Amino acid sequence: MRRPTLLQTRSLPEAVEARAARDYEIRRPEGPDRALDSASLLHAAEGCEGILCAAGDALDAATIAALPDSVRIIATFSVGTDHIALDAARARGIAVTNTPEVLSVATAEIAMLLILMCARRAGEAERLLRAREWMGWAPTQLMGVTLEGKRLGILGMGRIGRELARMARGMGMAIHYRNRTRLPPAEEEGATFHAEDDAFLASCDVLSMHIPGGEATRHWLDSARIARLPRGAIVVNTGRGTTVDDAALCEALRAGHLRAAGLDVFTGEPAIFEGYYSAPNVTLLPHLGSATVETRDAMGLRCLENLDALLIHGTEPPHRAA
Repeated sequence: MRRPTLLQTRSLPEAVEARAARDYEIRRPEGPDRALDSASLLHAAEGCEGILCAAGDALDAATIAALPDSVRIIATFSVGTDHIALDAARARGIAVTNTPEVLSVATAEIAMLLILMCARRAGEAERLLRAREWMGWAPTQLMGVTLEGKRLGILGMGRIGRELARMARGMGMAIHYRNRTRLPPAEEEGATFHAEDDAFLASCDVLSMHIPGGEATRHWLDSARIARLPRGAIVVNTGRGTTVDDAALCEALRAGHLRAAGLDVFTGEPAIFEGYYSAPNVTLLPHLGSATVETRDAMGLRCLENLDALLIHGTEPPHRAA
Protein backbone atom coordinates (compact mmCIF):
# COMPACT_ATOMS: atom_id res chain seq x y z
CA MET A 1 0.00 0.00 0.00
CA ARG A 2 1.39 3.41 -0.99
CA ARG A 3 2.27 5.63 1.93
CA PRO A 4 1.04 9.26 1.86
CA THR A 5 3.69 11.93 1.32
CA LEU A 6 4.01 14.36 4.22
CA LEU A 7 5.84 17.68 4.31
CA GLN A 8 7.35 18.02 7.78
CA THR A 9 8.49 21.63 8.09
CA ARG A 10 10.44 21.35 11.37
CA SER A 11 12.50 18.84 13.34
CA LEU A 12 10.30 17.02 15.84
CA PRO A 13 10.95 14.88 18.94
CA GLU A 14 12.61 11.54 18.20
CA ALA A 15 9.55 9.45 19.10
CA VAL A 16 7.35 11.53 16.79
CA GLU A 17 9.79 11.39 13.87
CA ALA A 18 10.07 7.61 14.20
CA ARG A 19 6.31 7.21 14.22
CA ALA A 20 5.89 9.53 11.21
CA ALA A 21 8.56 7.70 9.19
CA ARG A 22 6.77 4.41 9.80
CA ASP A 23 3.59 5.43 8.00
CA TYR A 24 4.53 8.32 5.70
CA GLU A 25 7.01 9.29 3.03
CA ILE A 26 8.60 12.24 4.81
CA ARG A 27 9.79 15.32 2.98
CA ARG A 28 11.93 17.60 5.13
CA PRO A 29 13.48 20.79 3.69
CA GLU A 30 17.24 21.00 3.96
CA GLY A 31 18.95 23.73 5.94
CA PRO A 32 18.53 25.22 9.42
CA ASP A 33 15.57 24.20 11.56
CA ARG A 34 13.54 27.37 11.29
CA ALA A 35 10.13 28.51 10.07
CA LEU A 36 9.61 28.28 6.30
CA ASP A 37 8.86 31.32 4.21
CA SER A 38 6.11 31.14 1.60
CA ALA A 39 8.32 30.32 -1.40
CA SER A 40 10.17 27.55 0.42
CA LEU A 41 6.97 26.03 1.77
CA LEU A 42 5.24 26.03 -1.63
CA HIS A 43 8.25 24.43 -3.29
CA ALA A 44 8.54 21.72 -0.64
CA ALA A 45 4.79 20.97 -0.71
CA GLU A 46 4.74 19.84 -4.35
CA GLY A 47 3.25 16.35 -4.48
CA CYS A 48 2.51 16.24 -0.73
CA GLU A 49 -0.87 15.21 0.62
CA GLY A 50 -0.30 16.56 4.10
CA ILE A 51 1.71 19.32 5.80
CA LEU A 52 2.89 18.94 9.39
CA CYS A 53 3.78 22.52 10.27
CA ALA A 54 4.53 24.62 13.35
CA ALA A 55 3.98 28.15 14.59
CA GLY A 56 5.82 30.66 12.42
CA ASP A 57 5.51 28.78 9.14
CA ALA A 58 4.12 31.04 6.40
CA LEU A 59 0.57 29.81 5.85
CA ASP A 60 -1.20 33.08 5.10
CA ALA A 61 -4.06 33.35 2.64
CA ALA A 62 -1.83 33.87 -0.40
CA THR A 63 0.31 30.84 0.42
CA ILE A 64 -2.68 28.58 1.04
CA ALA A 65 -4.29 29.75 -2.21
CA ALA A 66 -1.11 28.71 -4.04
CA LEU A 67 -0.69 25.28 -2.40
CA PRO A 68 -0.65 22.37 -4.84
CA ASP A 69 -3.92 20.51 -5.33
CA SER A 70 -2.42 17.41 -3.73
CA VAL A 71 -2.51 18.97 -0.23
CA ARG A 72 -5.55 17.77 1.73
CA ILE A 73 -4.64 18.58 5.32
CA ILE A 74 -2.49 20.94 7.38
CA ALA A 75 -1.69 19.60 10.86
CA THR A 76 -0.12 22.24 13.07
CA PHE A 77 2.15 21.31 15.97
CA SER A 78 0.38 23.80 18.24
CA VAL A 79 -2.93 24.62 19.85
CA GLY A 80 -2.98 28.08 18.32
CA THR A 81 -3.80 28.54 14.64
CA ASP A 82 -2.93 32.24 14.34
CA HIS A 83 -0.28 31.44 11.72
CA ILE A 84 -2.79 29.74 9.40
CA ALA A 85 -5.41 31.53 7.29
CA LEU A 86 -8.32 29.31 8.26
CA ASP A 87 -10.83 30.92 5.89
CA ALA A 88 -8.46 30.38 2.97
CA ALA A 89 -8.02 26.74 3.94
CA ARG A 90 -11.79 26.25 4.10
CA ALA A 91 -12.14 27.82 0.66
CA ARG A 92 -9.65 25.31 -0.71
CA GLY A 93 -11.26 22.37 1.10
CA ILE A 94 -8.05 21.77 3.09
CA ALA A 95 -8.57 20.48 6.62
CA VAL A 96 -6.66 22.22 9.43
CA THR A 97 -6.03 20.45 12.73
CA ASN A 98 -4.32 21.40 15.98
CA THR A 99 -3.22 19.78 19.25
CA PRO A 100 -5.58 20.70 22.11
CA GLU A 101 -5.77 19.18 25.60
CA VAL A 102 -2.15 18.01 25.90
CA LEU A 103 -0.14 21.10 26.89
CA SER A 104 -2.26 22.73 29.59
CA VAL A 105 -0.19 21.59 32.58
CA ALA A 106 3.16 22.38 30.97
CA THR A 107 2.11 25.89 29.96
CA ALA A 108 0.56 26.57 33.35
CA GLU A 109 3.86 25.51 34.94
CA ILE A 110 5.68 28.15 32.88
CA ALA A 111 3.13 30.78 33.93
CA MET A 112 3.69 29.87 37.58
CA LEU A 113 7.46 29.88 37.05
CA LEU A 114 7.26 33.42 35.65
CA ILE A 115 5.00 34.55 38.50
CA LEU A 116 7.49 33.23 41.06
CA MET A 117 10.49 34.70 39.23
CA CYS A 118 8.83 38.10 39.05
CA ALA A 119 7.64 38.09 42.65
CA ARG A 120 11.04 37.02 44.00
CA ARG A 121 13.20 38.92 41.46
CA ALA A 122 14.92 35.71 40.42
CA GLY A 123 15.97 37.01 37.01
CA GLU A 124 17.75 40.00 38.55
CA ALA A 125 19.38 37.76 41.14
CA GLU A 126 20.65 35.26 38.59
CA ARG A 127 22.09 38.05 36.43
CA LEU A 128 23.82 39.54 39.48
CA LEU A 129 25.60 36.27 40.17
CA ARG A 130 26.58 35.65 36.55
CA ALA A 131 28.04 39.15 36.35
CA ARG A 132 30.21 38.30 39.42
CA GLU A 133 28.80 41.36 41.18
CA TRP A 134 27.24 39.73 44.25
CA MET A 135 28.95 41.05 47.38
CA GLY A 136 27.17 38.75 49.84
CA TRP A 137 23.88 38.58 51.70
CA ALA A 138 22.31 41.84 52.88
CA PRO A 139 19.04 42.47 54.75
CA THR A 140 17.49 44.65 52.04
CA GLN A 141 18.97 43.03 48.97
CA LEU A 142 16.59 42.13 46.11
CA MET A 143 13.50 42.04 48.29
CA GLY A 144 10.47 40.74 46.44
CA VAL A 145 6.95 39.91 47.58
CA THR A 146 5.39 36.70 48.82
CA LEU A 147 2.50 35.19 46.85
CA GLU A 148 0.52 33.97 49.84
CA GLY A 149 -2.60 36.09 50.22
CA LYS A 150 -2.15 37.83 46.86
CA ARG A 151 -4.90 37.98 44.23
CA LEU A 152 -4.19 36.18 40.95
CA GLY A 153 -6.23 37.48 38.03
CA ILE A 154 -6.50 34.98 35.18
CA LEU A 155 -7.48 36.44 31.82
CA GLY A 156 -8.94 33.51 29.89
CA MET A 157 -10.09 30.66 32.15
CA GLY A 158 -9.65 27.82 29.68
CA ARG A 159 -7.74 24.62 30.34
CA ILE A 160 -4.43 26.39 30.97
CA GLY A 161 -6.03 29.04 33.16
CA ARG A 162 -7.76 26.40 35.28
CA GLU A 163 -4.52 24.46 35.70
CA LEU A 164 -2.76 27.65 36.81
CA ALA A 165 -5.57 28.35 39.28
CA ARG A 166 -5.08 24.87 40.75
CA MET A 167 -1.37 25.51 41.25
CA ALA A 168 -1.92 29.01 42.64
CA ARG A 169 -4.37 27.78 45.26
CA GLY A 170 -1.53 25.69 46.65
CA MET A 171 0.47 28.91 47.02
CA GLY A 172 -2.33 30.48 49.08
CA MET A 173 -3.47 32.87 46.34
CA ALA A 174 -7.05 34.07 45.82
CA ILE A 175 -8.29 33.48 42.27
CA HIS A 176 -10.14 36.05 40.17
CA TYR A 177 -10.90 35.55 36.48
CA ARG A 178 -12.19 37.30 33.39
CA ASN A 179 -13.75 35.11 30.72
CA ARG A 180 -16.23 35.41 27.88
CA THR A 181 -18.61 33.22 29.87
CA ARG A 182 -18.79 32.27 33.52
CA LEU A 183 -17.70 28.75 34.44
CA PRO A 184 -20.08 26.34 36.17
CA PRO A 185 -19.74 26.64 39.97
CA ALA A 186 -18.03 23.25 40.25
CA GLU A 187 -15.28 24.39 37.86
CA GLU A 188 -14.83 27.78 39.55
CA GLU A 189 -13.71 26.13 42.81
CA GLY A 190 -14.26 29.37 44.69
CA ALA A 191 -12.76 31.69 42.05
CA THR A 192 -14.38 35.10 41.58
CA PHE A 193 -15.78 35.81 38.12
CA HIS A 194 -15.66 39.32 36.66
CA ALA A 195 -17.88 40.29 33.73
CA GLU A 196 -16.17 43.69 33.24
CA ASP A 197 -12.54 44.70 32.74
CA ASP A 198 -12.42 47.45 35.34
CA ALA A 199 -13.41 45.34 38.34
CA PHE A 200 -11.24 42.46 37.15
CA LEU A 201 -8.09 44.54 36.66
CA ALA A 202 -8.53 46.27 40.02
CA SER A 203 -8.52 42.80 41.63
CA CYS A 204 -5.18 41.68 40.14
CA ASP A 205 -2.06 41.73 42.28
CA VAL A 206 -0.83 39.38 39.55
CA LEU A 207 -2.34 39.33 36.05
CA SER A 208 -1.74 36.16 34.01
CA MET A 209 -2.83 36.32 30.36
CA HIS A 210 -4.14 33.28 28.50
CA ILE A 211 -6.16 34.67 25.58
CA PRO A 212 -5.80 33.85 21.87
CA GLY A 213 -4.19 36.14 19.33
CA GLY A 214 -5.79 37.88 16.37
CA GLU A 215 -7.12 41.33 15.68
CA ALA A 216 -9.88 41.08 18.31
CA THR A 217 -7.32 40.84 21.12
CA ARG A 218 -4.43 42.85 19.65
CA HIS A 219 -2.93 45.09 22.36
CA TRP A 220 -5.66 44.10 24.83
CA LEU A 221 -3.24 45.10 27.57
CA ASP A 222 -2.75 48.73 26.60
CA SER A 223 -1.86 51.80 28.65
CA ALA A 224 -5.46 52.36 29.76
CA ARG A 225 -5.90 48.83 31.11
CA ILE A 226 -2.44 48.84 32.68
CA ALA A 227 -3.42 52.00 34.56
CA ARG A 228 -6.35 50.11 36.11
CA LEU A 229 -4.06 47.51 37.66
CA PRO A 230 -3.04 48.18 41.28
CA ARG A 231 0.30 49.91 41.69
CA GLY A 232 2.95 47.22 42.17
CA ALA A 233 1.09 44.57 40.17
CA ILE A 234 2.87 41.83 38.22
CA VAL A 235 1.98 40.97 34.60
CA VAL A 236 2.68 37.54 33.07
CA ASN A 237 1.92 36.50 29.49
CA THR A 238 2.11 32.92 28.20
CA GLY A 239 -0.73 33.31 25.68
CA ARG A 240 0.08 35.40 22.60
CA GLY A 241 2.59 38.22 22.27
CA THR A 242 0.23 40.33 20.18
CA THR A 243 -2.15 40.78 23.14
CA VAL A 244 0.30 43.16 24.87
CA ASP A 245 1.20 46.72 23.89
CA ASP A 246 4.94 46.37 24.43
CA ALA A 247 5.71 50.09 24.59
CA ALA A 248 2.96 50.67 27.15
CA LEU A 249 4.12 47.74 29.28
CA CYS A 250 7.74 48.93 29.26
CA GLU A 251 6.70 52.45 30.21
CA ALA A 252 4.63 51.18 33.16
CA LEU A 253 7.60 49.10 34.35
CA ARG A 254 10.00 52.02 33.98
CA ALA A 255 7.65 54.38 35.81
CA GLY A 256 7.17 51.95 38.69
CA HIS A 257 3.44 51.43 38.25
CA LEU A 258 4.13 47.73 37.66
CA ARG A 259 6.49 45.77 39.87
CA ALA A 260 7.58 43.30 37.20
CA ALA A 261 6.57 41.39 34.08
CA GLY A 262 7.26 37.85 32.91
CA LEU A 263 6.94 37.03 29.21
CA ASP A 264 7.17 33.74 27.31
CA VAL A 265 5.61 35.00 24.06
CA PHE A 266 6.32 38.02 21.90
CA THR A 267 5.06 39.90 18.87
CA GLY A 268 7.27 39.10 15.88
CA GLU A 269 9.14 36.18 17.45
CA PRO A 270 12.06 35.53 17.47
CA ALA A 271 12.62 39.30 17.42
CA ILE A 272 11.30 41.01 20.54
CA PHE A 273 10.58 44.60 21.55
CA GLU A 274 13.89 46.35 22.12
CA GLY A 275 12.84 47.91 25.43
CA TYR A 276 12.65 44.52 27.13
CA TYR A 277 16.37 43.93 26.80
CA SER A 278 17.24 46.82 29.10
CA ALA A 279 14.38 46.51 31.60
CA PRO A 280 15.74 44.93 34.80
CA ASN A 281 12.30 44.00 36.11
CA VAL A 282 11.32 41.82 33.12
CA THR A 283 11.83 38.06 33.02
CA LEU A 284 12.09 36.75 29.45
CA LEU A 285 11.73 33.14 28.30
CA PRO A 286 12.02 31.90 24.68
CA HIS A 287 8.50 30.45 24.22
CA LEU A 288 8.97 27.49 26.57
CA GLY A 289 5.28 26.96 27.40
CA SER A 290 4.95 23.41 26.07
CA ALA A 291 8.66 22.51 26.14
CA THR A 292 8.66 19.25 28.06
CA VAL A 293 9.49 15.85 26.60
CA GLU A 294 6.10 14.49 27.64
CA THR A 295 4.14 17.39 26.16
CA ARG A 296 6.01 17.71 22.87
CA ASP A 297 5.73 13.95 22.29
CA ALA A 298 1.99 14.16 22.95
CA MET A 299 1.61 17.12 20.59
CA GLY A 300 3.42 15.32 17.79
CA LEU A 301 1.41 12.15 18.23
CA ARG A 302 -1.78 14.20 18.18
CA CYS A 303 -0.71 15.70 14.86
CA LEU A 304 -0.18 12.20 13.49
CA GLU A 305 -3.52 11.07 14.88
CA ASN A 306 -5.19 13.80 12.82
CA LEU A 307 -3.14 13.04 9.72
CA ASP A 308 -3.80 9.31 10.03
CA ALA A 309 -7.54 9.86 10.22
CA LEU A 310 -7.78 11.75 6.94
CA LEU A 311 -4.90 10.37 4.87
CA ILE A 312 -4.82 6.72 5.96
CA HIS A 313 -8.26 5.84 7.33
CA GLY A 314 -10.38 8.28 5.30
CA THR A 315 -12.20 9.53 8.39
CA GLU A 316 -12.78 12.92 10.03
CA PRO A 317 -9.74 14.22 11.96
CA PRO A 318 -10.57 14.25 15.69
CA HIS A 319 -9.05 17.68 16.36
CA ARG A 320 -10.16 19.79 13.44
CA ALA A 321 -9.77 23.56 13.69
CA ALA A 322 -11.11 24.30 10.19
